[in-house]
Amino acid sequence: MNADAPRLLVLWCPDWPVVAAGAAAGTPPLMPAAVFLANRVVACSATARRHGVGRGMRRRDAQSRCAELVVHQHDPERDARLFEPVAAAAEAQAVGVEVVRPGIVAVPVTGAAGYFGGEEALAELLLDEVSAGAGVECQVGIADGLFAATLAARRSVIVPPGGSAAFLAPLPITELDQPGDDRGELVGLLRRLGLKTLGAFAALVERDIAGRFPQDAIVAHRLARGLSQRPPLRRALPPELSILEEFEHPLERIDEAAFVAKTLGERFFSALARHSLACTRLAIVATTEAGEERVRVWRCAEPLTARATADRVRWQCEGWLTTRREDRPTAGIIRLQLVPEEVVGGQALQLQLGSVGRDADAAERASRALVRIQGLLGPDAVLTPVLDGGRGPGERVRLVPWGEPRQPATAEQPWPGRLPAPSPTLMPPEPTPVRVLDPVGDVVRCTDRGELTYPPTTVSVDKARPRRVLGWAGPWVSSRALPTPRRPQRLARIQVILEPGPTDDSEVALLLTTTVGTKPDWTVEGIYD
Repeated sequence: MNADAPRLLVLWCPDWPVVAAGAAAGTPPLMPAAVFLANRVVACSATARRHGVGRGMRRRDAQSRCAELVVHQHDPERDARLFEPVAAAAEAQAVGVEVVRPGIVAVPVTGAAGYFGGEEALAELLLDEVSAGAGVECQVGIADGLFAATLAARRSVIVPPGGSAAFLAPLPITELDQPGDDRGELVGLLRRLGLKTLGAFAALVERDIAGRFPQDAIVAHRLARGLSQRPPLRRALPPELSILEEFEHPLERIDEAAFVAKTLGERFFSALARHSLACTRLAIVATTEAGEERVRVWRCAEPLTARATADRVRWQCEGWLTTRREDRPTAGIIRLQLVPEEVVGGQALQLQLGSVGRDADAAERASRALVRIQGLLGPDAVLTPVLDGGRGPGERVRLVPWGEPRQPATAEQPWPGRLPAPSPTLMPPEPTPVRVLDPVGDVVRCTDRGELTYPPTTVSVDKARPRRVLGWAGPWVSSRALPTPRRPQRLARIQVILEPGPTDDSEVALLLTTTVGTKPDWTVEGIYD
């Protein structure tokens, strides 16, 4: 057995995001289904894969291949909450169960295998326990190291001790790009260099990897060789790194747990950062008012940030508070403790610029106030805008809850029919009706070919006196999805500059919108400054 990579049993629930979404929605398990994030497939069922649906595929392409595809939205909290009974079923038979991510559980093999009569007996026991206790089908694999054990679970293989490198060698290099690892760019580079298998990549000299590839390639190279993701940090951990919080009123609601999770996550991360450390394995310990104690260990592929720590605390508390009645604690949580089970050097994380000083103190106070509001009113009580992809100006604004990642998800897509810059400075809260007339007084329409019947000559906004059009541009035609499976609606947008009115000192520039091929229902979508 490789001393650098401990021997682990991995219990894997195939397509867990799809299974959890289907269970929450009550859809039949054999229906083709897929989970989408930013309009792309992040997980799909085996039935959907047989129809040609695959990870990374656009929603339109997936539905064109499988018309009856059931569409679910990505929800990590739902996945974690529904996975708690699976982890609890595994924990009923083995000690030291660690949740890698919803859908994957890791169990240390050495002690449990000796107690139950061998690794095969342990694997069969856990399969039966999870199937009977949680009603979920799963697969088991055993190998040295988490990466090799995960791939072994996908193939239902028990790799002999010391054989992880040989097991990994013939596997395709694409196995490095596991969900959540974001190694697609590195895998593409290795494929272009002719490295098609993990063994070919592992055969390279490590110092050559460090000098010619990005930093993440070093971690990937260790995994391909059957080693752990990073060497262990052999130093004693200061006792103050464990964060303990006691509550005067027991936690019984999910929104209360969400507020507590953010506070504990920030404290935990700050304590580690002061010692130049980052956590990769986190133990969450909860004690209830009735004296019950629940413990769950989360193993993380990347060092935890404050946000990632808060997510796992929130997911775990939600799982404990909403699980089946027979497994649920009989009283509210009065004590929460976060314990770093495994840490790495703090160079694995970089603090954001501006994280110290007076401005940082003011930002932290404001952040605490907003988190407090979320704790009282729910996560959606505080929203912040993100400029994302879209065709119209209103479609490009996406509101995300405070504390969620504010990163564009679809801004880099081509978006045919997208309105060119500049965007309007004002978006009316309600559509304002407009009459757009041609030189003879007929209403201007947009045909199915995306062309105006006649150039606009006058525009009347909300039954006001018509104004002469000094200049116009467009139309820009795009599609808009409807909530029902009807044909997508096509919109046409034009920009017009109107002459000054009786109370205006300057010209007025408007963005007007209508539906293609139907009655001319023009409205004001935006106003330019």
